[in-house]
Amino acid sequence: MKLKLSTLLMLCITFFSSEINAQNPTIEYKTNQYWQQQADYTMAIDMDVKSYQFTGKQTIKYTNNSPDDLYRVYYHLYFNAFQPGSEMDARLQSIKDPDGRMVNNQGTKENPIYVSRISKLKNNEIGYINVSSLKLNGKKLDFEVEGTVMIVDLEKPIKAGKTVEFDMKFEGQVPEQIRRSGRNNKEGVALSMTQWYPKLAEYDTEGWHADPYIGREFYGVWGNFDVKITIDKDYIIGGTGNLQNADEIGYGYISEEKVKKKKGKTNTWHFLAPNVHDFTWAADKDYIHDTMQVPNGPMLHFLYKKDLPKENLENWKKMQPKTVELMQYFSTHIGNYPYDQYSVIQGGDGGMEYAMSTLITGKRSFGSLVGVTAHELAHTWFQFLLATNEAKHEWMDEGFTSYISALAMAEIMDYRKDNPLSGSYRGYINLANSGYEQPLTTHADRYNINRAYGSAAYSKGAVFMSQLGYIIGEENLKTTIKKYFNDWAFKHPKPIDIVRTAERVSGLELDWYLIDFAQTTNTIDYAVKTVNGNKITLERIGLMPMPLDLTVTYIDGSTENFYIPLRMMRGTKPTSATVKEDWAWAFPTYTLETSKTVQSVQIDAKGELADVNKDNNIYPLVKED
Repeated sequence: MKLKLSTLLMLCITFFSSEINAQNPTIEYKTNQYWQQQADYTMAIDMDVKSYQFTGKQTIKYTNNSPDDLYRVYYHLYFNAFQPGSEMDARLQSIKDPDGRMVNNQGTKENPIYVSRISKLKNNEIGYINVSSLKLNGKKLDFEVEGTVMIVDLEKPIKAGKTVEFDMKFEGQVPEQIRRSGRNNKEGVALSMTQWYPKLAEYDTEGWHADPYIGREFYGVWGNFDVKITIDKDYIIGGTGNLQNADEIGYGYISEEKVKKKKGKTNTWHFLAPNVHDFTWAADKDYIHDTMQVPNGPMLHFLYKKDLPKENLENWKKMQPKTVELMQYFSTHIGNYPYDQYSVIQGGDGGMEYAMSTLITGKRSFGSLVGVTAHELAHTWFQFLLATNEAKHEWMDEGFTSYISALAMAEIMDYRKDNPLSGSYRGYINLANSGYEQPLTTHADRYNINRAYGSAAYSKGAVFMSQLGYIIGEENLKTTIKKYFNDWAFKHPKPIDIVRTAERVSGLELDWYLIDFAQTTNTIDYAVKTVNGNKITLERIGLMPMPLDLTVTYIDGSTENFYIPLRMMRGTKPTSATVKEDWAWAFPTYTLETSKTVQSVQIDAKGELADVNKDNNIYPLVKED
């Protein structure tokens, strides 16, 4: 079979260079086996703040960088989830523990009877996106809508390497039920506009990703966004992109009195957002807008309602320099933030990350406000810049974010903890012992209960990263995180990519770790079986293999640390401990001899091993009073 030269080139050189802006250097993509689609959006919408309805026009210049000819494309219409009878509505009514933000309990706490709020929405309260016309290179296209997904079959394929133009007209209504998106949230924020536009689905090496919107998160195509939003002039907007016409609309430059004297009833806000895979905004009449410059970094914007209680207003002020420190921490420990601005905005229904911004609820204690900002800001690296497929690999997003934000909070807020990840370990171990655990390969929408999803994605995902440091050594882990970001930013990495990065840094074989911890529900359970004089026998009870750190106290009061490598690692981590013979997984027990008579033994004294039964890690057993 002969391949065209263009196809061969496409297979060999897969990423384009994309210039972030004049202040930041061009991102250089290394040549590898990957390719990636490009979708450049130009959009203009008119928002009616009384009816919460909007009309829009959209042009997408779509470049098919894949080696495949595409005979079909898909769009996400996320707002359609907020309608009675939608898949999101059905899931709320069938899952054992539905999201409390989206249901009413008509029973008791002991015997709840949950009713989906979406099921009760009226026509003027639902969310929708209706597409009125769609053209490809000027020719009208037919399409079919199935819930939150629009299917477009093409008469002629989009050839590999070619760029085409889709033109669309659409209208939408912002739902009253808040779930990330929505209107008039519980704190009174008028508009939380997330996933508000028809969004082209991602096509990658695994094919199309046109998942219905049932409740989880997102996956998108990289591109440049040019967005104009026309809205009542009393409203202030914050979100993705760099505002191009601040002088024209008076935002942040002239006094409130002068703004009121401007002619016309609306303002058109013009934003440009280079090399992102989403565009989000929020708007309210009563936003306070503060800014703070990160040294050698972006400008931070803070938008929050002026009618917050005094204590909350003070917390928003105190949180701002902490956000500067957080931005510096993540840029130092992961990689440089590549955009000119980042916005922390009061809105939504909790905390959720987006391109160059986050929406968070504002009525929080100081610690909670900094904590949610730390978590959502950290998502910028592990969700927005690395951008794994959150539906398939939610733990790489939520877990890695939980890991790095816990370390950041420990340092910046001066939390004195021996292990800042101890909460994540407890969450995972409780899940592993609960009987509800499903492997991390489970699709984000397919968990039996929400609690299992949360403990898997957030807690077990964080433990995966922390425990990787236990396996390869903390310094190697720090190097791995930086190399992983440097090699895979803007490239949608998969689980194997973090593991292969760790292998290259450490020189160890680590495929077993990904297989057992992420692809099964095998558990770690090692025990001190017997101690006889100077002989210690250990036992592997769980199916999952691990190397072991062992602390031994002798009868003379001295201590010695031992390290027992796992044979299938084919090496050892850097350690000052006494290194013993490796332990092959197939052998359920392991005996080592020490130089003195043993008084006590402890496996993993630092608590970095996710052993599901800590009680048998110590000899002699500690008896409770």
